[in-house]
Parts: sequence; C-alpha cells; structure tokens
Amino acid sequence: MSDTPAGRRSLSETVFDRIQKSIKSGAYAVDERLPTEHALAAEFQVSRPVVRDALQKLRDQGLIYSRRGAGSFVREQGIREPLGFGQMENLSDLQHCYDFRLTIEPEAAAVAAQRRTPEALTKIKTALDLLRDATNRQAHRADADFMFHLSIAQASSNPYFVTAMQALEEHIAVGMRLHGLSLRRTSDGLAHVFVEHTAITEAIALGDSERARQLMRTHLSGSRDRLFAPSSNQYADE
Repeated sequence: MSDTPAGRRSLSETVFDRIQKSIKSGAYAVDERLPTEHALAAEFQVSRPVVRDALQKLRDQGLIYSRRGAGSFVREQGIREPLGFGQMENLSDLQHCYDFRLTIEPEAAAVAAQRRTPEALTKIKTALDLLRDATNRQAHRADADFMFHLSIAQASSNPYFVTAMQALEEHIAVGMRLHGLSLRRTSDGLAHVFVEHTAITEAIALGDSERARQLMRTHLSGSRDRLFAPSSNQYADE
C-alpha cells in the first residue's frame, strides 16, 4: 500500500488497531512508555508519518498521553473498560439496544457536523462507498454499516461516543444483520437505506447539526420499525 495521504490513513488505521489491542490486552502497563516513533515504524514497516497519525488517534481516544521530550505513555483505562454488555439473548435485548442507540447516535451525528475534519469525512465517505457497492449488488454489508456509524462517532471527536459504539459492536451487528435480511424482502429496501446514509453524510459535511441529528434519528427509527415488523419477529423465538 502506498504512502499517499489515502494510503497513509489506511496504514495508520492498521497501526492504531494493533497498538490499541496491545494496550487493551495488557501488553503495555499503565504509564509504560511506548517504543519511539522510529522503533514503531521499523516494527510495523511503515513510515514515521504513519506512526504519528496512529499515535495521534490513540491520544484522541484517551489511550495514551505524551510528555514533551519523553515520548508517549499508556493511560489508565479503568474508566473505559467497564462499558461491557452481556450477550444478546432475545428480542427485548435488541429493542433495548435500539433505544440506547437512539439516545446517543443522533447526538453523535449532530456533534460530528460541528467538529468534522477532512480526515473524518473521508472515513465516513469510505464506509459510504462500501455501502454503495453492496447496494448496487443488492447485498447488505453489516461490517460497512457498522463502520459508517462508528466513523460518525469518531468524527464527533468525543471518546465517550466512540467507546460506547465499540462496546456495542457485537450487539449492533446482530441488529444490522437481521435488518439486512428484512431489507431484501422488498425491491427498494437497500436503496432506500442507502439514500438515508447518503443524506446523513451530506448533512454532516455541510455542518448542519440539526439536520444530521434528525436524519440519524429517522434512520434508526425506521430500521427499528422495519426489523420489529410482525414478519421479522422470528428472532424472538431464537
């Protein structure tokens, strides 16, 4: 992969993911100094600008902190890890998940419209492109769908929105997979939802907070209503 701006973003995401997993697995202790940029670049076989991008994201999400002239250190994660949820077992759990998403995602979209950066918008649009490709093939990609919603939370620059979405990933994935099945029951279901995703992206890009908030609320409410239509309630028996 090239070290162009787009390639650098992809590489920095990979480096970020690997360091994040190391931190959360306990490979690095609290307040332990991370290897230097030069050492990390050699370890991951990337350029130092790629490493700097990854480290900045780790700082943005509160995973590390920096001391001038001393390097980057692992931050205490105690306030983040408790955000865990038990296994989703029934329809009621899925309904509660949607209720919770409706309280945080519209606000995350509104804040994202205020704080979005070119890099954040690129990430949202990358997920939208994946959704467009799937829609054109009359398919639904739950991974790209989650990436889209997570990217909006990240665009808010609020680590609490991001942490909540990451903690809910497996639960949200259940709803997205089932929602994808329900969309294929109609001829225009996938296209309709793609239009909703596109409108949310445009509102965020334009900085229209109120419209982004309302569009996200409408999108999630519509997904919930389609999923819980009588014909979709087979999940209650699983």
